[in-house]
Amino acid sequence: MNFLAHAYLSGTNQEIMVGNFIADSVKGRQKEAYPEEIKKGIELHRLIDTFTDMHPVVKRTKDRLRPGYGKFAGVITDMFYDHFLAANFNRFSATPLLEFTLLVYATVQKFEPYLPAEVQYFLPYMIKQNWLFRYAQISGIQASLEGLSRRSAFASNMATATQALETDYPLYQQDFELFFPELQNYVKQAMV
Repeated sequence: MNFLAHAYLSGTNQEIMVGNFIADSVKGRQKEAYPEEIKKGIELHRLIDTFTDMHPVVKRTKDRLRPGYGKFAGVITDMFYDHFLAANFNRFSATPLLEFTLLVYATVQKFEPYLPAEVQYFLPYMIKQNWLFRYAQISGIQASLEGLSRRSAFASNMATATQALETDYPLYQQDFELFFPELQNYVKQAMV
């Protein structure tokens, strides 16, 4: 899952949300330097990623993408799933998507002293362009994938991935619809 899903799955605890948001930039045992609740968010992020990576429906999505995108199929899958969450956010939350994204940005900014350098670098761009809100549109996913492709050290072909999304939109949406409720249940159990 990508930024939107991780933020959404954090619930209402701001520190858990921050930990979940920054976790990709916190390597290994670096998490020990963070306050307890932020550390829980980092751990939750890792649990979500492990569950997602091992799930057969997600594997099916990645396998569909792998011929055209190789090792980047997982990143693209995460982006596609965030698109479906954003596009259908009113089904998952009483809070409108725009309001939720602004809450996420304000929360993360409030904990600026704890943000890794990488997050401090991209966060202003994310906020200015409202990436999380733009995920609801294919053009928003396209812009994010183009950015990832430019920053990739290897030829990724990610900039063309929305063509695959548009071609097989119902198949990718069906995968998301099967997977996401299971992820939500898993996170509920993990947070008990």
